[in-house]
Amino acid sequence: MTEPNNTNNPEGNDPLEDAFNAPDAEGAPEAEGAEGVGAEADGQGGSAAEAAADPSEEEPIEDPTTEAEKLANERLEDLRRLQAEFMNFKNRSQKERDQLREFVVADVVSSLLPVIDDIDAARKAGDLDDGPFAAIASKFEDALTKHGLERYGDTGDQFDPKVHEAVMQQPTSEVEPDQVSMVFRSGYRVQDRVLRPAQVAVAVAED
Repeated sequence: MTEPNNTNNPEGNDPLEDAFNAPDAEGAPEAEGAEGVGAEADGQGGSAAEAAADPSEEEPIEDPTTEAEKLANERLEDLRRLQAEFMNFKNRSQKERDQLREFVVADVVSSLLPVIDDIDAARKAGDLDDGPFAAIASKFEDALTKHGLERYGDTGDQFDPKVHEAVMQQPTSEVEPDQVSMVFRSGYRVQDRVLRPAQVAVAVAED
């Protein structure tokens, strides 16, 4: 039997076995490179996890109690503002009603001034000293007084062109100059509204 020729393999090794056990020259670096990339990826993943877990970079959580107090304070301010607006509206409405009432009373009383003048003339003539008509006239005048009617214009009053109508000047020493020396017709007003100025004579110094 012929023995295998080992001329080219002096050590007697099997060429097929050596080829199978030989390291892959190109495969080894690829495996090492893959392990490096994986390690790098693990490093980056670890850094991201650490950054996400860092409590210093997390957004602060608002206290629900503080939010409730803030909302309650806002609602309280709204309520106070509405209450102030309502009080202003109420006061303004009351003032407008009072003014309207004053205007209505003044208009009604103004239409009755001729009747009041007739009553004054009858009283001065002595026709209303006693009797049922005198009682009726007194009740009529009292009712107008309760509604704010005021008679003015007396001798000795300081002359005021806002409430007096000067029809003449009268030299006299009975009163001081620029005072009312004589009243021809009484004036009337309701509150601060003049219904009719008083017709008067104004005193001047005697020569």
